[in-house]
Amino acid sequence: MSWFIALRAILHREALRFVGQRGRLVAALVRPLVWLFIFAAGFRAALGLSITPPYQTYITYETYIIPGLLGMICLFNGMQSSLSLVYDREMGSMRLLLTSPLPRWWLLMAKLLAGTLVSILQCMIFLGIAAIWGIRPPVVGYFAVLPALLVTGLMLGALGLMLSSVIRQLENFAGVMNFVIFPMFFMSSALYPLWKMREVSPLLADLCAVNPFTQAVEMIRFALYGQPNLPALGWTLLALVAFAGVAVWGYDPARGVQSRKG
Repeated sequence: MSWFIALRAILHREALRFVGQRGRLVAALVRPLVWLFIFAAGFRAALGLSITPPYQTYITYETYIIPGLLGMICLFNGMQSSLSLVYDREMGSMRLLLTSPLPRWWLLMAKLLAGTLVSILQCMIFLGIAAIWGIRPPVVGYFAVLPALLVTGLMLGALGLMLSSVIRQLENFAGVMNFVIFPMFFMSSALYPLWKMREVSPLLADLCAVNPFTQAVEMIRFALYGQPNLPALGWTLLALVAFAGVAVWGYDPARGVQSRKG
């Protein structure tokens, strides 16, 4: 029972933080909306798209990038949630939380789940705005995409958690995020299909294919049309386990990086 009490407390704390930081929701939506309303208009004329699964006909560029923009929301929110961990550690509240008698991995996973639920809320609001704009996946997609967003948010949040376990200063974490977020986002299928990338550079296309963010975006893309993408789901879950495992090890005072740096 104490485990679930701690989980509820961490979820409640994250919800209060989200409600208290109203600009956080606006900032999370501005980035994808700029891509949807402004950049997509220019890319639509320059980038041709063929009929590829899960699409059954030709689609507009705005429709194509919706899954990538959902992934963008999860990516930036995962990094921001981990940034708050670095801040909490500097202020001492994180250190107090980790001294709890509960297993450290449970506390970290509760924090990870809380940040992911915030990401899902932001993604659903974005899908609502896209629907008003005229971009509407099948109705079943709004329900089928929820598990895909959950796995994506957990994987990207675990990546941020892993980074926060080895970075002690807030300023350093902000710099490292730029070396993680932008390569991960642009070297993926979020903005352009991999076959288009392969026409330019087969090596770059292969690097994009092994990018966990690419697999997460493709999982979301198929889920929006009510279709499973089991290979993408498998690779995303594998990345989640790997990132979470390293993060838990990094926060372990007996073996992790934190003990050596402390």
